[in-house]
Amino acid sequence: MVKSAKSVKLPGIAAVSAGILNEIKGIISNARHRAFNALNREMLTAYFEVGRKIFEEEQKGEKRAGYGEKLIENLSVELIKEFGKGFSITALKNMRMFFTVYKDKIGQPVTDEFFRLSWTHYCELIKIKDEIKRGYFEKYAISENLSVRALKRQMYSLHYERLLMSKDKKALIKYEKRGNIPATTEELIKDPYVLEFLDLGEKKAYTEKDIEARILDDLQKFLLELGQGFSFVARQKRFTIDNDHFYIDLLFYNIYLKCYVVIELKVGKFRHEDAGQMNFYLNYVKEELNKEKDNDPVGIILCTEKDKVQVEFALSGISNKLYVSKYKLYLPSREELEKEIKRLL
Repeated sequence: MVKSAKSVKLPGIAAVSAGILNEIKGIISNARHRAFNALNREMLTAYFEVGRKIFEEEQKGEKRAGYGEKLIENLSVELIKEFGKGFSITALKNMRMFFTVYKDKIGQPVTDEFFRLSWTHYCELIKIKDEIKRGYFEKYAISENLSVRALKRQMYSLHYERLLMSKDKKALIKYEKRGNIPATTEELIKDPYVLEFLDLGEKKAYTEKDIEARILDDLQKFLLELGQGFSFVARQKRFTIDNDHFYIDLLFYNIYLKCYVVIELKVGKFRHEDAGQMNFYLNYVKEELNKEKDNDPVGIILCTEKDKVQVEFALSGISNKLYVSKYKLYLPSREELEKEIKRLL
C-alpha cells in the first residue's frame, strides 16, 4: 500500500500536498539565487570597468596636482545626479582600487568562484595590501559563506596573523590552496582566541559556566572562531566511572579531521593539573566515544594566562594531542595583538 504525501491545510484554504509545496518553494528559491548571482556578476563587472576607465583617464599624462581626485569628485557629482548615491567619491575610489588590485586576475579566465562574493566583500578585501593574505581571506569568505560583518571581524581580529603563529607562510599558502581545509590538528590551533562577541567585559567577574552559557547563545560565532569544520556535540558532557561523575565543558567534532575536540574553559592561569584533567578526558573519549573510523581526539585548554615553561613541563610525556591557548574577552587593538604575536614568535 502506497502512502500519500502529507498535506498542509490553512484556514479557509484547501489542503495542499507537502510534496508540491516544497517543489514550488525550491523552484522559487533557485530562481532567486540565479537572479542574485547574475546581478552580482554584472555589477562586479560594471564596477571593474568603471575603475578601469578612471584609472586609464588618470594615466593619460595629466600632470596637474590633484587631477585624479578632482576627476573622481566631478564624476561623482554627475553620476549621483543620474544613478543615485551609489557613486559617491568613496565608491568611485573603491572601484578604481578594485581594478588595480584585480586587473591581472580578471585579465585571465575568471572562475565562477570569484563572483560568489559581493561588492561589499570586495570593498573590504581591496584594503589588504598583502596579496597572499588577501587570497587567503577570499577563499575563507567563500568556504565559510561569511557575511561582510563576519569577514571584517576576522580581518580586524588578526585571524590571519594568529594562524601564522602556528604555521610558516609557505604552509599557510598550501592551507589556502586546499580551500582552508585543515589537514593537521596544528592548523586549527590559534593563540590567542578572541571571544569579544560573548560581551562579558574584561574586568567583570565571571565563571566558567558564564562563558559556556554565552558561547551557546552565540554558537555560530564561536564555531567561526574555532576554525573550519566544527560541529557542536555537547555541553557539560557527563560520564561516570566507579560512581564518580565527570563533566566535559564543551565537546565538538571536526568533520575534516574526523575527530572529537574537547574544550576546557579556565577563568584563570593555566595550572599543571589542568593538563592531567584534559588527558583523562581525552582517554575517555578515545575509549568510549570514538568509532572505528575516528581519529584520536584533540584537547584544547582555554585559559586567561599561561607560562610557556609550565606548559611544556605539564605536557611533556603526554601522548594525546593536547594544546593550551589563551583567550581574550575583548577585541584587542592591532598594536596589542602584534606585540603578543611578536612575543610568542
